Amino acid sequence: MDNPYPWLQDFINQVPDLLQPVMVALVAFIPYIEGEGAAAFGIIAGIHPVVAALAAVAGNFLCVVGVVLLGSRIRGGVVARRAARSAASAPAAAGTAPQGDASAAPSSTAATASTVTADAPEADGEEDATRRGKGRTKLRRWMVKFGVPGASILAPLALPTMLTAAFFVASGVRKEWVLLWQLIAIVLWTGAAAAVAAGLLALLGW
Repeated sequence: MDNPYPWLQDFINQVPDLLQPVMVALVAFIPYIEGEGAAAFGIIAGIHPVVAALAAVAGNFLCVVGVVLLGSRIRGGVVARRAARSAASAPAAAGTAPQGDASAAPSSTAATASTVTADAPEADGEEDATRRGKGRTKLRRWMVKFGVPGASILAPLALPTMLTAAFFVASGVRKEWVLLWQLIAIVLWTGAAAAVAAGLLALLGW
């Protein structure tokens, strides 16, 4: 069967050999394409499957590193501000609370907790109306059931790796742990996509 993408191979052949993997890595920066799509793109374009897969992994992982570092910094700032506000409000609350109202605090806390619990399903229901919301719901379920390792490997079925990494960081997972398992997931999924793409090309004789 004739290759339906000769124009793509002709275009890649005009690019210097050293820049071809860079192009694949840049394609891997695009959400919902990422390492898997970039590896397939490179292989179809005529780049050696191993080179295309390594470039796709590198590009995808570099993007995830940026997301994780930025997300971790933002979360650290938010946590620090919350801690500072709590520390500032605690003395004032302790000084103004009546002595006989000790039993009122637990009931108030319980009411607040019940309000948050009651509102959570409604918020989740609105979130689930979007594709990303549904993906986060699946990822949250997998994280509870399989932990970060299992959720990381299954995550591409629900969300791009960039959004998955941001979700883990926002959930309080250590950035080193997120990076490790995102790298493992990227290698596995990109390697599988590269193997399938190379096998199909060989089978079709392109």
